[in-house]
Amino acid sequence: MLSDLDAAANNPAPCSVDRRMGDTELSYYLPARANGVNDMYLHIGFDAPDHLVQRPRVRLVWAILRTRHPLLSCSVAMHSYEDVRFVYTPPLTPQDALEDADNNLEYKSVTKDELIGDYLNGERTLSDQRISYLIISSDTAPLPTPPLTPRELSDVPEAEPDHNYDLLICAAHFLGDGMALHQFANDFFGLLASEKSSQELEILLNEEWSQSCRLSPGKVFTLPNCLEDNFAPEPSNLRRAICKVDYQLSQGKQIGGQAFPRNSRQPRRTIVPTVSYDVDRTKSVLKRCKANGVSISAALFAICNMAWARVGNGPPDLPTLMYSAVNLRPYFKVNPPHDSYWFLAVGYFNVVLPNFIPRSIAPSSTFWHRARSAKVQSAKVAKTPMFVSRCRLTAEERGRRARMWAKEDDERERGTYTPPTPAPTPAQPVKPRVPSSALIGLSLLGNLDGMYKHAAFPAVKLHTLTTGSRQRSGGMLLFGYTFAGKLWVSLGYDENGFDKEVVQKFWENVLSAMDEFL
Repeated sequence: MLSDLDAAANNPAPCSVDRRMGDTELSYYLPARANGVNDMYLHIGFDAPDHLVQRPRVRLVWAILRTRHPLLSCSVAMHSYEDVRFVYTPPLTPQDALEDADNNLEYKSVTKDELIGDYLNGERTLSDQRISYLIISSDTAPLPTPPLTPRELSDVPEAEPDHNYDLLICAAHFLGDGMALHQFANDFFGLLASEKSSQELEILLNEEWSQSCRLSPGKVFTLPNCLEDNFAPEPSNLRRAICKVDYQLSQGKQIGGQAFPRNSRQPRRTIVPTVSYDVDRTKSVLKRCKANGVSISAALFAICNMAWARVGNGPPDLPTLMYSAVNLRPYFKVNPPHDSYWFLAVGYFNVVLPNFIPRSIAPSSTFWHRARSAKVQSAKVAKTPMFVSRCRLTAEERGRRARMWAKEDDERERGTYTPPTPAPTPAQPVKPRVPSSALIGLSLLGNLDGMYKHAAFPAVKLHTLTTGSRQRSGGMLLFGYTFAGKLWVSLGYDENGFDKEVVQKFWENVLSAMDEFL
């Protein structure tokens, strides 16, 4: 690695680059300011020999990836509700990069549940000055607490036993999305469990720093685009007007009248009950879905629909609306200024299903019909030629609402809030708006084993994955994915924000429907 004096001589003065947040990023940043709402986490449980998880090696890998993906090392500067910026100051030397990584790395000796519970319900881990963080924990293996001097760790006993470790990757949601989290985790283990010695990792850090951070004549530092800037602009005013009309019409079709009974009298407490199905059962489930012409993702919409209908708690004449996210990367048209995959690229869509179960039809027939309906609705959303314009206008609406609510929250905190003047009563009767309540959100991650290249890092065995985010009061999200050959289903929700008996009955119905139909 270059000495600090050599590196400083070639890169004598600090510099920085900033980039204004887009509407989608703002819609996640502004609510997060107070208590970290939407701060993401990815937990992975893994078995590994101790020498691979020592702090000197982990922080080298962490430093390499932070150098490769500059948004991870940014801070945030808020100038106004409209002007919030990522600010990136490249490290002056490779040693600075290593120290920055070490300052954003923590070792603990707690259980997986304690690790996740503290992140979700304790004091906020992230901040404007720290928008990514890494935690390594084990309640069985010895972990070094103070930073250790980097050293060569190649002389390892051949029969060194494996221990169980827990990795928690923490990142603000305005920084990226689930796709970025999982790609990062795969890259992290690819480097951590590689055959590279610590000295070779130091050389790689030096190369990354030289390529990404060293000042040179004509060099321009860049950051990944915001989501909206990755779309091709609308070609004309007429096209923009057509898009707005289409957006309004599409919004009017999103009808939903089902919702869990709320209870906001207690502080938020998020829990994440999780169920996994063994490899053989998972293969059987996937085979059954394929035979009925649907993916497990479409089937989970139908599972939630049937589970809620069996709770019998909502008006039967109003349908069930559920929402989910879609990866927008395939729709980008603009050449990115940076090759990092750390950026936010999610859009949203809804699936609407009836809230009753016909008595004259076998429940299994109803279930598979609704799973196919969810598949058709999902495909229709993604294939419509207006999809990108709808995503852009949704982002504008989310940004507008986030700025309005942030301003109101700040005024309430200062005691200066004045309610807006009520709108005058219209002379003509106004057509009532259709209800659009969402029952639940589904995060359907698909087959994560297609993203994690397990065979590329045989020295570690990834066996458990849990993901989610810090929620607002009354938040709820169901996760479904396959990982390590297993199907996983989890329900992250604020147990103090809802009627506990209703949520418990719903979750029981979800699990019983999984057994009945899948």
